[in-house]
Amino acid sequence: MGERGDSPYNPHMSESIRSIPVVVEPARPRSGEKYVTPQGFTAIRDGQKSRGDVSREGLAGKPPWLRARAPHGAGFHAVRNIVREHRLATVCEEAKCPNIGECWNAGTATIMLMGAVCTRACRFCAVDTGNPHGWLDPEEPQNVARTVELMKLKYVVLTSVNRDDLPDGGAAHYAACIRAVKERNPETAVEALTPDFQGVLKDVETVVDSGLDVFAQNLETVRRLTHPVRDPRAGYEQTLRVLEHAKRHRPDVLTKTSLMLGLGETDEEIAEAMDDARAAGVDILTLGQYLRPTVNHLPVARFVTPAEFDRYREWALEKGFLECVSGPLVRSSYRAEQALNRNNAGLDNRALASGSGGTR
Repeated sequence: MGERGDSPYNPHMSESIRSIPVVVEPARPRSGEKYVTPQGFTAIRDGQKSRGDVSREGLAGKPPWLRARAPHGAGFHAVRNIVREHRLATVCEEAKCPNIGECWNAGTATIMLMGAVCTRACRFCAVDTGNPHGWLDPEEPQNVARTVELMKLKYVVLTSVNRDDLPDGGAAHYAACIRAVKERNPETAVEALTPDFQGVLKDVETVVDSGLDVFAQNLETVRRLTHPVRDPRAGYEQTLRVLEHAKRHRPDVLTKTSLMLGLGETDEEIAEAMDDARAAGVDILTLGQYLRPTVNHLPVARFVTPAEFDRYREWALEKGFLECVSGPLVRSSYRAEQALNRNNAGLDNRALASGSGGTR
């Protein structure tokens, strides 16, 4: 602060200093509130409107194996600065991923294409929802490619919001981003965790033909719970058709899907979803615990134990998946570059349950 006379509270400071205007940042809208984005369209913070007097179940009192470390560290701040500089959104931030500190300190991030506002409103997801009215950032492909270069990534996951406001669901833009990454970083493997493009298979082909290495589209939950968990425009069978077509169109591309557990599914339904994914040719499966992001989202029905996650992984491997990454804090893109190491991406659920850490 300097000498006492330099204090901003000094009544004797010069008139010119006291007349400098103070810039006040606009208040961030609260969860469930509408706001206007910098691009000028309306969105809802965290993807769900405020529902008034609702249960707070699943927002507190989590078991010890669900405690993630608060994000900090030089690596975390370096990644955040790169992301900010290039005006990129990450699913790590927008979806409130509990692994953001771990992944960013390791120099990896899942980049979210086509903005941070989704046209859908799935009841598990904390990404803001609205109608972008066709807005796209034409500089995004090159910004993404430059970011991957600066982060020196050997494996990158590119995901996106749903863009039902675009004629092709954003497939051409998505493909342009993948091609730009590959052109600038030819040794980098690219995984695309995509929307379902409303089941339009030619749009799926546009993305699959762009040079990616892994194509992912998430079932999210079992057949019975698909609605109300997912937006009405999404569908269990629609996702299976997208995955099956991607594999048939490009057999050399690995396919991947993910299930959240703890929404009320039964063991029989989990096994059925595994069978359905394998029948669609899916190679890689991830399983993680659903965590309620805000009071306006679906409550948690149960907390799946680390031992149960190990058991479900065994089921998946027995059913023929190349790998199943399974654990309480696993998300679909968690340690994606390690998916074929055949070691549950380094996770040790027994250690996690005992409180001694979850990585080998």
